[in-house]
Amino acid sequence: MSAQQPQPPHRPHTPGAPGVPWGFVQPQPREITADYRRRAGILTRSAIVVGALMAVALVVSVVFLVRADQDTRNAAYGYLALVLWVGIAAGIPVLLALAIPAARMRRRVREQRR
Repeated sequence: MSAQQPQPPHRPHTPGAPGVPWGFVQPQPREITADYRRRAGILTRSAIVVGALMAVALVVSVVFLVRADQDTRNAAYGYLALVLWVGIAAGIPVLLALAIPAARMRRRVREQRR
């Protein structure tokens, strides 16, 4: 008796698509609805708001550092600046989580309008 395993049945290969599995169908893009456009707008506006808040926090933290450096009695402002920097660092993933899908959704909406 042979130690070889039985071979699976041969499937015909599509000549135009090397490496494509048999019976593969290209996924069709879904229709872009009004709800999809609305969600893209909400994500875009949310990313803008988060980015603006982070920019304001950066400016305020610099002001706090300048104020803390002027007088030793205002040293607490330096700690507030550090807290704002931690908030900015925590906000970066949130900003990315909003901005990247918003950009992709807006691009799909623009391409669909063409």
